[in-house]
Amino acid sequence: MQTSTPASAAHAQGIDTRSFTHTIDGQPETSEAWFEVINPATGSPFAQCPKASAEQLDRAVAAARRAFADWSRRSLAERRDLIHRFAKRLRESSDEIAPALTREQGKPLSDARGEVMIAAHHLEALSSLELPDEELLRDDGQNHIVQRYRPLGVVGGIAPWNFPVALGMHKVAQALYTGNTLVLKPSPYTPLSTLLVGAITREVFPPGVVNILAGGDDLGRWMTEHRDIDKISFTGSVPTGKRVLASVGATLKRVTLELGGNDPAIVLEDADLSAAATGVFRSSFYNCGQICMAIKRVYIADRLYDSLCESLAEMARAYRVGDGFEPGVQMGPIQNKMQYEKVVSILEDTGNQPGVRIHAGGHALNRPGYFVAPTVVSGIGDDARLVREEQFGPVLPLLRFTEVEDAIRRANQTLFGLSASVWTKDIQKGAEIGARLEAGSVWVNRHGVNESDLPFGGAKESGFGREHGVMGLRAYMESQVLSRPSLGSLR
Repeated sequence: MQTSTPASAAHAQGIDTRSFTHTIDGQPETSEAWFEVINPATGSPFAQCPKASAEQLDRAVAAARRAFADWSRRSLAERRDLIHRFAKRLRESSDEIAPALTREQGKPLSDARGEVMIAAHHLEALSSLELPDEELLRDDGQNHIVQRYRPLGVVGGIAPWNFPVALGMHKVAQALYTGNTLVLKPSPYTPLSTLLVGAITREVFPPGVVNILAGGDDLGRWMTEHRDIDKISFTGSVPTGKRVLASVGATLKRVTLELGGNDPAIVLEDADLSAAATGVFRSSFYNCGQICMAIKRVYIADRLYDSLCESLAEMARAYRVGDGFEPGVQMGPIQNKMQYEKVVSILEDTGNQPGVRIHAGGHALNRPGYFVAPTVVSGIGDDARLVREEQFGPVLPLLRFTEVEDAIRRANQTLFGLSASVWTKDIQKGAEIGARLEAGSVWVNRHGVNESDLPFGGAKESGFGREHGVMGLRAYMESQVLSRPSLGSLR
């Protein structure tokens, strides 16, 4: 991350740097240090973002701690009302937020607007779940025992660059609804849209309840090590997640990690070819393949293999790639140079594999920015990088199988375990196969459905704990077992 001064914002392309400020204790703040934000469609900086200092983080955490006393005493209904008011204001501000999101993330403008709307939906849905203060464990005439729940305190949220607004607002909803206050850090690759959201939080929530600070890896490390932050909710890569887990160990703060995946799809011989092709393609290439739960590899029964390869390749060749502001664009660039170089390296390795056939794409586009053609690959071995690693880009390997047992074994042969899917007309059989896949979420005839009332997270190295649903909300709370004699036993 390049640090500079606001004066170097001459390349800002009409962006008013003053619009982007941290939110600390209900007030806008800038910083002495700044860093450049790159437009992935051009590969050039277009704006400056303030870089928070350790002192600013300390003040934000202190503000969150002060606000916690009042916020935690409010009823669920009171907190829900304010979160819903915030969601409404977020929707109303989509025309301001979406262009900044497209410019810094690269996704088509329509998808950026959709992300803001999805964020508002999840804010409302998560804060509408029933969440009783206590649950009865035993009342046998001798003992009355309940399990009570209370908020943890100050939550530190660290959001990724693929869906910065939506995934950041998931953390806002869960932390605030359960009575915690929050310090939120967006990715340094995509900080601006979240800082704009911060201005809306200042209109809705009491000072200190939501604090949003932009910065680099040092800010993330300060948060995970901070003794006055009680929980870290992190969404991002497996290597960074491991560093977060090691860092929070010094203070034993609570942690939820939603990490990467190498999600398999198994297409059985009786699957609906058209439906499978449409569903697999969308889940593989939406958001340029930059989704933790995107399909990353497809195991296809012999009978459908050639037909599905061609169907997916035809869709890839027709997929319109370009700057997110261009009308009709369906896929933008890879978000940052480091990830672009990784995907290009995987493409080069794939091209050198014996027996590989590139049905579509297979190359970077000859234009400025971080563009890669939607790529469909067949004839690749299980030991290739494209199959073993999480590519997190628009490159899809198709693998043939004869026996279902072989497909299940190969699908499970990975350190990842975020999600998976089975495609078949036999729903019961699909569910039985799905139950044997080592993943936190499994779908039949669909993939990547992320609903607020359902817990989501990974097995193996794909995560630690769960987000969403009552289970996810409880992860933002501390439980207490309270045991007393039954009233009748005292008579």
